[in-house]
Amino acid sequence: MSFTLPALKYPKNALGFISENTLNFHHGKHLQAYVDTTNKLVAGSSYEGKSLIDIMMSSSGPLFNNAAQAWNHEFYFNCISPEEKEIPEKIKALLISNFESVESFKEKFAASAVGNFGSGWTWLVQTGPNLLKIVNTSNAGNPLIDGFTPIITVDVWEHAYYLDYQNRRADYVKDFIAHIDWDFAAANLK
Repeated sequence: MSFTLPALKYPKNALGFISENTLNFHHGKHLQAYVDTTNKLVAGSSYEGKSLIDIMMSSSGPLFNNAAQAWNHEFYFNCISPEEKEIPEKIKALLISNFESVESFKEKFAASAVGNFGSGWTWLVQTGPNLLKIVNTSNAGNPLIDGFTPIITVDVWEHAYYLDYQNRRADYVKDFIAHIDWDFAAANLK
């Protein structure tokens, strides 16, 4: 089994806050490179035929970095919706019980993403029944490694936003939050 570049669930010109040009680089080049490198590294190894998650959970070094980045990016692109979506009641109730309000969650998530030093990811994760938490990871880090269930993530590597936002990470994160695919997020809850 070799990995392939996953298709986006929306046209590259549909997002508004992320340009087609950025998606051509971010999805078409960055993610493609992670997929291609993962395929090269697993060929003929004991990892051949395993899923990206299985590889992430048991590898290190370049193989972990590329497999995790392939998984993280596919997850990230699925977190985005071209239009603003209503938050399903199930996840809305959890956001309120864990963060006091939906607005408070958005503020805390944005602050965490903007303050995530260097390159990495900011995640909303489920840590247990009805328990949500915001975590930052660096580089190719993934909360699955710590036993957490990813609900949403925002990519805060500069290649995710620099062509459209330059150094304005806060504006990018604000626009990302406005375009979260809450149906996808709710489907990730356990």
